[in-house]
This record gives sequence, structure tokens and C-alpha cells, in this order.
Amino acid sequence: MNETPQVPGIIFQVSEDDVDGGYSASALDFGIHTQAESVEELCVNVCEAVECYFGEATAHPRIIGPPETLTCSDL
Repeated sequence: MNETPQVPGIIFQVSEDDVDGGYSASALDFGIHTQAESVEELCVNVCEAVECYFGEATAHPRIIGPPETLTCSDL
């Protein structure tokens, strides 16, 4: 049976665009990237991007981030 290696979590590097405003997030070790106008919107977009990257049928690693800012109910 082919099993996907278990990854303990996904860490995102978040940056703020000083020129145009907004935020972007890129996962370290994965090709997951997203952006948003606010931190709250970015958290939602990160959850959606992870779900899209791994697909609904695949168990994926948890997202590692500050618990007060990043909550993904489905992850």
C-alpha cells in the first residue's frame, strides 16, 4: 500500500506589502501561496489554499500558527 509520509505541520511565512498594502503567505516546504487585504482574510485564504493543495480526500498536516489568529475549523 502506498502511504503519504506524515508531515507534522505546515509553517507559513507571512509578509505585509508596504507599498500596496495587504498580506501574503507562503508555506515553507510546500507550493502553497495566497494573499489578502487583512490578516483575518489571510487566515481564511490559508485554510482554503491548504485544502485546495491537498484535496478533500487526502489527510493533510495541520497548519502551525498563532492560535489566536489562525483557526481552520476543518483542519
